[in-house]
Amino acid sequence: MDNKKAKFGFTEAAENWNGRLAMLGLAIGIATELLTGQGILSQLGLI
Repeated sequence: MDNKKAKFGFTEAAENWNGRLAMLGLAIGIATELLTGQGILSQLGLI
């Protein structure tokens, strides 16, 4: 059998990118909320 590394799925690299992008999204969401004074639901017109 060949020991090829998986390129898709729950790999360590994919999980690292997922965590980084989640942290970036959270930081952008908090910054936007602080700058506008409205929550995300208000900005989207849901409340």
